Amino acid sequence: MIAIVLLDLGARKEARKWFATASMAARESGDRQLHAWVLAREAMVPINYGAPRAAPHLAEQARQAAGNRPTAAATLAAAVVGRAYALSHQPDRAREALTAADMLMEWLDAGARADTWLTHGEQKHHVHLSHALTAPGDTPRAHENQQRALELSKPTSTMTRSLLPARHRRRHMLPP
Repeated sequence: MIAIVLLDLGARKEARKWFATASMAARESGDRQLHAWVLAREAMVPINYGAPRAAPHLAEQARQAAGNRPTAAATLAAAVVGRAYALSHQPDRAREALTAADMLMEWLDAGARADTWLTHGEQKHHVHLSHALTAPGDTPRAHENQQRALELSKPTSTMTRSLLPARHRRRHMLPP
């Protein structure tokens, strides 16, 4: 959680160090889902800071650690893999990962869809898809996901507002 906060604050080097520590602890504990979740979140560092070609490797590690069961970590990993490939100009691989993310999302139980740090709620899912679909130019689907993400967002969700286009924020009367 410290790594995520540091990432959100723009301290990417410090965030990477915390992610490395969390990854090692999760791996050593034998908790594959936690390990996958940490790797998927760590893959967002290069995605968010302009080095998307570094992200697919980490995101694929997360996907492999999570396995194919419908878990929050597996769904997050597939969505992040989709974003990484989309931003790395690999649209076919991005579409495959996003299809997997959507399928896993459909199978998640209510607990895995809750809005917590370690889950993968619908709002988060649509934010990831929106970003991944924008890069290769799938504008209609990107807009659908942006719209749904905003519908599911709390008015105080500044992170969501910053990730989605201004025209969608205005439609929902959210301040910039």
